[in-house]
Amino acid sequence: MNATVKYIDFLLATASGRIEGEKVPGKIATPFEKTKVAAYTLCAIAPCMTLFSFINKEIQALLDPNDSSHIYKKWIDDYCSQNFEAYALQIEELLDTLSICLTGEELDVMEKLYQQSMRLEVDFFSSQPVLQESMVPLSRMLDPAAGGQFTIFCDFDLTCTAFDSSAILAEIAIITMQRADPDGNESQLAQMSLTDLRSTWDALSTQYTEEFEQCVESIMLAETVKSFSYEGLCEALQLFEDFEKKVNSRVVQSGVLKGINQEDIIRAGQGLILQDGCKGFLQKITKNEKLITAVNVLSYCWSGDLIRSAFSSGDLKALNVQSNELAYEENITTGEIIKKLESPMEKLQAFSNIINSRGNDCHNLTVYIGGSVGDLLCLLEADIGIVMGSSPTLRRLGEQFGFSFMPLFSGLVAKQREVVGGGISTWKKLSGILYTVSSWDEIHSFILGS
Repeated sequence: MNATVKYIDFLLATASGRIEGEKVPGKIATPFEKTKVAAYTLCAIAPCMTLFSFINKEIQALLDPNDSSHIYKKWIDDYCSQNFEAYALQIEELLDTLSICLTGEELDVMEKLYQQSMRLEVDFFSSQPVLQESMVPLSRMLDPAAGGQFTIFCDFDLTCTAFDSSAILAEIAIITMQRADPDGNESQLAQMSLTDLRSTWDALSTQYTEEFEQCVESIMLAETVKSFSYEGLCEALQLFEDFEKKVNSRVVQSGVLKGINQEDIIRAGQGLILQDGCKGFLQKITKNEKLITAVNVLSYCWSGDLIRSAFSSGDLKALNVQSNELAYEENITTGEIIKKLESPMEKLQAFSNIINSRGNDCHNLTVYIGGSVGDLLCLLEADIGIVMGSSPTLRRLGEQFGFSFMPLFSGLVAKQREVVGGGISTWKKLSGILYTVSSWDEIHSFILGS
């Protein structure tokens, strides 16, 4: 197998000192040279040991412990044994010990070797033939010739980003004030001092957190349902609708968003660091010529400009962004918010409008990626709802209204066992199950493969 040959060649080259970008003498003579090559070699071996131990434990957990007929049972048991795990750990510890005496440049080489080894190992597993029809990657289940298409939705704050956009806009507002009046005195631009601006933002943030918790606690006072109750959840989320609208009105009345230059917002968006793997996944799925895909961002963010600029690089300008907008006069914000999405119900309405515009075809598959209370209705209405991260509030609401959370990998295995051959009809909205991931890489593998 080509993948196996590549890894073996890589191991032999590393062990003999033939490393790209490194000058190792033909005859490895000194103790230091031997230590360095030994460290490099362990960098090439360690990922193999660690990955085999991890993957086989995952496989073993899915097998019937009483079934001794599995053709790979002995192989799996060996790699799951305490002895093998101890060997893998011993190699990692030895690698740490050998690296102590190496230079920074040599440590960089070690890092590259380790990453290359892991890539080759992943390629090895990815190249194995799949004898049973698989649900992964999901893109294989859609036939564009038969009208098959993806409609992908995602939230923005803390789903695509590492920080909430309100904090980013607050920082822009404060920097704008500092530029207008570096001494922190009264400014005609925003008609409040720099100190007042900071304290107002802090007060708004504190009040938001307190009232959000009060909303959650009010919902928790109701009796816990015995089975999934979508209607009960919708009724409860009306509290959040009133709450979010009051918050936005309070922000407008405070004047904290007044006097910001549109160019500063766009520049901040362009420099925004997105979650690892987010932009790469969106780029690949929108450029995939074998798929018909629409990608939509639904967000409570106050500034659509911030979102659009965050995705402006990498040919992602075609993303459909639906959010609130800041009002401008001659490219300077007035402090007003053009309110478009303020509640879970309004998000759901935007979601439904997009679905309906693409036609009610059985070959359409909807995926929603989010992680906040405002995403809940869309997550449940999508064919596949994927929760990014682990929100304690969502967990509590799940217990209250009877919907559940399942790690995406475990959910795939369960689905595969339910339906031989799979198919997009396997995924059904309002199932009461949401799938959890910790990174965009998991979503990438699920939809597009490795």
